Amino acid sequence: MNNHVSSKPSTMKLKQTIHPILLYLIHFIISLYTILTYIPYYFLSESRQEKSNQIKAKPVNSKPESAYRSVNSVDGLASVLYPGCDTLDKVFMYAKNKFKDKRLLGTREVLNEEDEIQPNGKIFKKVILGHYNWLSYEDVYVRALNFGNGLQVLGQKPKTNIAIFCETRAEWMIAAQACFMYNFQLVTLYATLGGPAIVHGLNETEVTNIITSKELLQTKLKDIVSLAPRLRHIITVDGKPPTWSEFPKGVIVHTMAAVQALGAKASTESKPQSTPAPSDIAVIMYTSGSTGLPKGVMISHSNIIAGITGMAERIPRLGEEDVYIGYLPLAHVLELSAELVCLSHGCRIGYSSPQTLADQSSKIKKGSKGDTSMLKPTLMAAVPEIMDRIYKNVMNKVNEMSSFQRNLFILAYNYKMEQISKGRSTPLCDRFIFQKVRSLLGGNTRLLLCGGAPLSATTQRFMNICFCCSVGQGYGLTESAGAGTITEVWDYNTGRVGAPLVCCEIKLKNWEEGGYFNTDKPHPRGEILIGGQNVTMGYYKNEAKTKADFFEDENGQRWLCTGDIGEFDPDGCLKIIDRKKDLVKLQAGEYVSLGKVEAALKNLPLIDNICAYANSYHSYVIGFVVPNQKELTELARKKGLKGTWEELCNSCEMENEVLRVLSEAAISASLEKFEIPVKIRLSPEPWTPETGLVTDAFKLKRKELKTHYQADIERMYGRK
Repeated sequence: MNNHVSSKPSTMKLKQTIHPILLYLIHFIISLYTILTYIPYYFLSESRQEKSNQIKAKPVNSKPESAYRSVNSVDGLASVLYPGCDTLDKVFMYAKNKFKDKRLLGTREVLNEEDEIQPNGKIFKKVILGHYNWLSYEDVYVRALNFGNGLQVLGQKPKTNIAIFCETRAEWMIAAQACFMYNFQLVTLYATLGGPAIVHGLNETEVTNIITSKELLQTKLKDIVSLAPRLRHIITVDGKPPTWSEFPKGVIVHTMAAVQALGAKASTESKPQSTPAPSDIAVIMYTSGSTGLPKGVMISHSNIIAGITGMAERIPRLGEEDVYIGYLPLAHVLELSAELVCLSHGCRIGYSSPQTLADQSSKIKKGSKGDTSMLKPTLMAAVPEIMDRIYKNVMNKVNEMSSFQRNLFILAYNYKMEQISKGRSTPLCDRFIFQKVRSLLGGNTRLLLCGGAPLSATTQRFMNICFCCSVGQGYGLTESAGAGTITEVWDYNTGRVGAPLVCCEIKLKNWEEGGYFNTDKPHPRGEILIGGQNVTMGYYKNEAKTKADFFEDENGQRWLCTGDIGEFDPDGCLKIIDRKKDLVKLQAGEYVSLGKVEAALKNLPLIDNICAYANSYHSYVIGFVVPNQKELTELARKKGLKGTWEELCNSCEMENEVLRVLSEAAISASLEKFEIPVKIRLSPEPWTPETGLVTDAFKLKRKELKTHYQADIERMYGRK
């Protein structure tokens, strides 16, 4: 049941259409160039391939159940970034003193907003943005100090909860630093959560104060304020909303600037009433709720510091020259950890959003620059869904090129893939062929950090080739403070998530039902258990779930049972091969890994998203598919079918055509016959976090998808 995608270059090459004689001539020139450039390369640099083959982690003893540790932490796990900085307020103070006047947080100025009418009559809001305006470390420190003091004046007490429900922006980080300084427990909620999930989080944590934005207050909070009776103060980070009459009695709305002014005026002598201890809760992070109502994960100061210590060790030359672009939700552990790593190392953080990220993004007016073009980041985090979209968009553009341009691109792509597999670089291809693609992310990216879900081998290799940078694929959970593993920047193997970070150790526990054992040959397999100081305190007000997922060993070390199935390669790198929750037993007794089926099919140009479904009462797999509009429309044209987008998606003929394409791809991907979907439903609507069918990291919400498509499930399984 291994869903590892082959990383052999031959399986991921693009197909060219060039006359065979011309192709031989081109290959001869390429071979000559390779030989000439290889000679100085051989003498002047250590091969990436040699480094890639090094042992990266090893077991601490010879027992099958032994934990694996990074070779850099065999004698002891790392837990602090800087000596004596054992809480987040101390880490920021250290960074502030070291990088005092250096730029830290950047926000683009909005020059103009316009409504643009689309051909279908819909109105899209477009923006023209100016340069980035920057706050220094000192500026951020003063604003955070004043904001924390202002909250203290409003009645916020140490070790009590305060919620933040806001988009990713500089004010989010300033508010977080204020809470860390004053020992307020920061409750984070995704900006895309639905009403019931927000109410659940606010009432479970009993918050009286919430930090939000003007837009979220008007679009989401306004309708549910009355359902959170303990709320007393709402603080908007970007000015007062126009109307106030809708709010219940006793609820006061403030601006962040007013609270900061209150704090500055209250007393220059006023200090935090209580500074945090390493074991105090820093964040109660509500998960995106892929399996029901979101759970609040209690993350201490020491958990976060251990996690970011491990992450920072995997990023070479991290420092003042680096620029990070922040656009993923700060309520997600990947983004919060990445930004705290940058903040503690003197990197600049420029803020963005998925709608303004690139020149072609949905809110950027044609002809004006997106955020990556303006910021030119060196570091960027992404979830696989975003990388898959970039891959599909670029490949669609390649298919639209003239025959000469397309074949030139494909030759360069395949040549670079061969060179990467041998650990070599291709400066001429990077300069003349891939420069335009690379400029989509600003042109300076040296590391893309990917997490949140598995990244396909094809997409990872595409990012390596076209963006001329390393892709650090990571594995971690909210429950492990985001830390677990990250691949080394010089390791260009695909389908793996790297060795354990220096802050933690990982062992594999037998899972008999799935047939995974840590004694398996050639590689040990089993449920992934993460141990270390980054393993969090458990779930807020949920003792039963905490006891089920966490335990302490005889040495007092805390462990997390992840529910994911992994295997270790001989060099100590981990592969995620299955998930306990994704494994379904069919009527005839075969086990199907739904994640494996989806991974094999989701990169097809025809597929924007796919969810496989099966249960134990039936003998076959079915699927829900969001087709790519351009590809499906073209397929319909070839088959002589006409109709609106909804009519095409509801057409039995189109379902059968897409199923045929899926079946061919499934056979090519070596899926077993019982794993291949037998029936599908085409969905005309995309799955976005706003629909509630996927999380903010675009993970499938299987329970919600099952409910949403219940009638189709009954139809496909033949029930009336």
